Amino acid sequence: MSRPSRILLVTGLSGAGRTTVLKTLEDLGWEAVDNLPLSLLDRLLSSPTPQGAPDDERPLAIGIDSRTRGFDAEGILRRVARLREEQPVEILFLDAANAVLAQRFSATRRRHPLAIDRPAETGIASERDILGPLRDAAEHLIDTSELTSNALQQEIRARFGGAEAVEPTLIVSSFSYARGLPRDADLVLDMRFLRNPHWDEALRPGTGLDADVSAYIAADPAYGPALDQIESLLELLLPRYEREGKSYITIAFGCTGGRHRSVHAAETIAKRLRAAGFSPTIAHRDLAQEQSGAQEGKPDDGPAIVTVSK
Repeated sequence: MSRPSRILLVTGLSGAGRTTVLKTLEDLGWEAVDNLPLSLLDRLLSSPTPQGAPDDERPLAIGIDSRTRGFDAEGILRRVARLREEQPVEILFLDAANAVLAQRFSATRRRHPLAIDRPAETGIASERDILGPLRDAAEHLIDTSELTSNALQQEIRARFGGAEAVEPTLIVSSFSYARGLPRDADLVLDMRFLRNPHWDEALRPGTGLDADVSAYIAADPAYGPALDQIESLLELLLPRYEREGKSYITIAFGCTGGRHRSVHAAETIAKRLRAAGFSPTIAHRDLAQEQSGAQEGKPDDGPAIVTVSK
């Protein structure tokens, strides 16, 4: 009897998206088992293939969290070490900011499994300590604080969708500094040194997708040399990331409001990267936000002075 072609332990903080991940992996053809008592793990691996399953063994995803019977992080790592003597085993850890997790429990009116009669924040802190060794040992770490369910599904498909996806998944995005740095960005490029269309009343309602806004930005004397050097840097780094086995790369361009300079720069660099043989996906995180949500500070943007209205 053959074993699964790949084993992935899916763990992480309660509320960080473990159920979504397991369902997505199942849709991708994985066999998914959730909250299996650890004492039954060896029995699962030695059991026959499910009826109707393909001839070749499917990859196996096992969901484990603090609610799993017999949970012991160090014991799990020892068991993983033994399994790795026979076949590859990877760990995927799902994380999120404490405040985000607390808000998710409040929104769903669920109780945290480690704080049934206490505030969710107490259970989150306790669980973070308990799961610490697994987080440190994980080959895959995904912070879901700013990910919708759909975005998390897309990331799982990109990472675990099949061996044919040999190239790193490349995302070129834009964002507003007023709304914070993207949590999953690998490279952050600050475009606030460029002339700002916000201060031209005719251009202010537009975005970096508009021709007149783009022309205004490109007329800055620093624009051409800066983007040329950014392009050269990325053409140097991206193949090296691929050789190092990095499977997911996010390049984030930021400006004060996330509508003009960052959007234009992301679009331009993505176009140049496509011409150089890469296949980037473009994402504009804050473009759909109301323009009044982030008012510019001084005309030169100064030290990123902003006022956020609620």
